[in-house]
Amino acid sequence: MRFVITGGGTGGHLAIAAVLEKALSQRGHEAIFIGSSSGQDRMWFEKGSGFAHTYFLPTTGVVNQKGLGKAAALWRIGKAFMRSRALLKEFDAVGVISVGGFSAAPASFAALSRKIPLFIHEQNAETGRLNALLKPYARLFFSSYDASSPVQAYPVSKVLFEKARVRTTLERVIFLGGSQGATYINDLALSIAPILSERGISIIHQCGERDLERLQRSYAEMGIDVELMAFSKALPELIERSDLAISRAGASTLWELCANGLPAFFIPYPYAAGDHQYYNAQFIVQKELGWSERQGDTLKQRLIAVLDEDLSRRSKKLMALIEPEGAQKIIEVIESEV
Repeated sequence: MRFVITGGGTGGHLAIAAVLEKALSQRGHEAIFIGSSSGQDRMWFEKGSGFAHTYFLPTTGVVNQKGLGKAAALWRIGKAFMRSRALLKEFDAVGVISVGGFSAAPASFAALSRKIPLFIHEQNAETGRLNALLKPYARLFFSSYDASSPVQAYPVSKVLFEKARVRTTLERVIFLGGSQGATYINDLALSIAPILSERGISIIHQCGERDLERLQRSYAEMGIDVELMAFSKALPELIERSDLAISRAGASTLWELCANGLPAFFIPYPYAAGDHQYYNAQFIVQKELGWSERQGDTLKQRLIAVLDEDLSRRSKKLMALIEPEGAQKIIEVIESEV
């Protein structure tokens, strides 16, 4: 069967698209990707993806636009909608799977207009605006936070389960600011690096392209040896080698850490739509399996205190939160609907 996967903009959405495409391929299906020329869609899928074809349409977000900017964004989505309708017909798609984000809008509405079943995967504890709008019209709505979801297992790469381990001692910390990095987390890492070094704790730091040179200089000036990179597609291996993550609270990152049993101190991105990263982190914090603090003056001291916390109990229970083969289970359910 032939499917369309749509959505993206950020790494969280795109990671799900990649895992679902792999599950489709393993079950003998073919998929194309319809995303945006904005955001990170091209970086993820323009080269070397498993998709039969990839299409990056000129769209931008609408929510944060005002006045003429909002009108222009809607015009671009309208044009992309017509292009998506043509692509769905040309590809003879039996279903459209949306992973959310502004770039999902054209193909999702095109699916509804052609009466092709629409399936939505919501990554976050707080449903995004587009997904909330489309949910009543979707054939199925998947969410790991929703008890009514037909599948609650989150789609995570198999390798993270295979490399899972219980953390017992704190030997290595990994800083994760998201796929584009985060200046706040980068500055925090620099401020706490001497303390970690004094304790004999190694550092892995994914800092984002924009801040790489500054951090290279800063760590060199402090004489601290760090595994520093702008972005790494070998993130599962880096996670497996770490004992504590200091991270934003994007949904895909959160569940990847759970799958591998890596406890985390979450710092929600304060400008995320609907404050969804805060609610993602609270899902873990309320179970007493991790820590979270909003950006502010007390954060550094709270983080230093966490360095002495017990990791093993949290690590074991994090792994129990998520089932393997989440993507396969979602695709199996979708197959039964088309």
